[in-house]
Amino acid sequence: MQNNLTEVAHKPTTADRQAHYGHSGAVLWLTGLSASGKSSLAMALEQALMVRGYSCYVLDGDNLRRGLNANLGFSPQDRSENIRRVGEVAALFADAGLICITAFISPYRADRERARQCCRLPFHEIHIAADLATCERRDPKGLYKQARAGSITEFTGISAPYEAPLQADCVIETGTEPLPQSLAKLLNHVLIHLPLERGN
Repeated sequence: MQNNLTEVAHKPTTADRQAHYGHSGAVLWLTGLSASGKSSLAMALEQALMVRGYSCYVLDGDNLRRGLNANLGFSPQDRSENIRRVGEVAALFADAGLICITAFISPYRADRERARQCCRLPFHEIHIAADLATCERRDPKGLYKQARAGSITEFTGISAPYEAPLQADCVIETGTEPLPQSLAKLLNHVLIHLPLERGN
């Protein structure tokens, strides 16, 4: 069946899209332990960027597991497939000219690298760094408690591994600083690397 596929080219070029939106398309890939602050930061960043005239959208782990990835579990194989799908979707958002912000644990380095490779536009791996003890203390969903009790298996940081980035494009220390400070650092990273080229 693959031999019968023919890629259809879009009429607008990457330059056309950049001129339309006033910035390059890109993927901001937030990775970190559960309760490290990925979703809170991603949603706050989306709002802060839109206020400044950027066009962006957040892909959040829990949201996508309710739809696109609803048929996947948490085995190593399903985790990899989850991130493969997200990587492909994020790449499409970036190709369309948007800044796609993803908030996924994405525990395996190889899966994150594959997401980077399928994106033809800027890809920023951003480590939302909070240690396990801090995340367990927060535990807003009670997931760590359930994992420690054995009612949740294959839980990252407890019964499944998390492979922290070795050379992240940006590290945000959410374990030791408040959300507004983390957001300011993350926003500054975007403004430096993906400057808005026109005023809105």
